[in-house]
Amino acid sequence: MSLIAGSYERFIWGFKLRSTKNDQNYELTPLFSFPSHLSPIKCTAVAGSAAVSGGADDTIKIYDLSTCSEIGSLHHSATVTSLSFFTPSSFSFPRNLIAASEDGSVSIYDADPFVHLKSVKVHRKAVNSICIHPSGRLALTVGRDECMAMVNLVRGRRSFYCRLGKEASLVNFSDGGEKFFMVMDDKISVHESEDAKTILELDSKKRVLCATSGMHGILFTGGEDRSIKAWDITSGKIAYSIEDAHSTRVKGIVVLHKNSDGDAEDHQHIVASASSDGVIRVWDVRMTNKDKPNPLAEVNTKSRLTCLAGSSIKSMKRPEVGNTTSNGQQLDASEES
Repeated sequence: MSLIAGSYERFIWGFKLRSTKNDQNYELTPLFSFPSHLSPIKCTAVAGSAAVSGGADDTIKIYDLSTCSEIGSLHHSATVTSLSFFTPSSFSFPRNLIAASEDGSVSIYDADPFVHLKSVKVHRKAVNSICIHPSGRLALTVGRDECMAMVNLVRGRRSFYCRLGKEASLVNFSDGGEKFFMVMDDKISVHESEDAKTILELDSKKRVLCATSGMHGILFTGGEDRSIKAWDITSGKIAYSIEDAHSTRVKGIVVLHKNSDGDAEDHQHIVASASSDGVIRVWDVRMTNKDKPNPLAEVNTKSRLTCLAGSSIKSMKRPEVGNTTSNGQQLDASEES
């Protein structure tokens, strides 16, 4: 697993999680660390060997994890608030990058090479979070205007917009895309993707700052309670949790997902977390039955971390990219709305 973390001090941190053949010992090996932005880093995203970070300097920085180097930058319209890659199921390298910004717009980029395709005005205020459906055909956004929007990524335009009544800070799809969830302070609502019907409402008691989907209907959350919770989005109950995972609030969680090598079943128990005190820890969630599980690996960046992203251990090989993707159709944002 490769991990990248952004910090308030403008630094980007890269690590590689290495394990022995029998997966008994792990260590986080540094890949790089340098001040990549002129202002605090707001968000990061990783897909295969490609990684990006967005900052308050209106810039997206691009990194190649296979060479541990920064390879370019994209100038944005405003502060970059959220980033998401679309990677077809048969690829280990992303096909598109979607970026959200503080001016309420969403920008669509080709990722081979990184070229701007189109920007769409989606919200009246800043976009807080964006996520892409596994099909690559649509994205959901939530913003400070207390609204949720759907973006048609094939046509490059907003196709749906509704008022939530309260500001949501995060939105994301489940692993298979059949459901999506939104975070509003200490509450998490789970919805059907087909009709947005509310299935569950989860109460974390304290403010949730990060959330990500795992496999088999598990939703991981972290926040001001300093713990990592794994929710079963079928029953609405906590499947397991790591109490006091960090000494300060949890700012990012990464779960190993499926990749082209098909080894997710062997490593899906690995979860990484980052806290605002600069510590990144890697956990084996199978050890949560212990009173106080110990992390598999740990590193202290000694900076105020703001975000965390990661990719699978073996997804570093870049494939040949043709004119179309799996799931039918290449994203085409060149068509005017």
